[in-house]
Amino acid sequence: MASTIELKRKNIDLPIDTLQKLSLMALSQGKSLKNYIESILISKADSVNVTITVSENPSPSNDPWFENGNNIKMLDTGIAEAKSGKTTVVSIDRLHEILGA
Repeated sequence: MASTIELKRKNIDLPIDTLQKLSLMALSQGKSLKNYIESILISKADSVNVTITVSENPSPSNDPWFENGNNIKMLDTGIAEAKSGKTTVVSIDRLHEILGA
């Protein structure tokens, strides 16, 4: 039984001279331009070892502060307290008073 490969259509833009060269290369192999380009891309993708790493660091700048487990626990505790109503809202003016700023 043959397996089915899921395909995805994608339009690409290439310079005319590149298409002309690829057309000649496809013709020399007896392939259509489309099949030739697909075979090149599939071969290249199959030859590359791709490793995807997902960072658990929520910071867009990868701030190392978020890599400290104690800091993450402190955040989780604060989020849980806020969700349960155990927090106090303080205006910026009051915060300045408290901090003496």
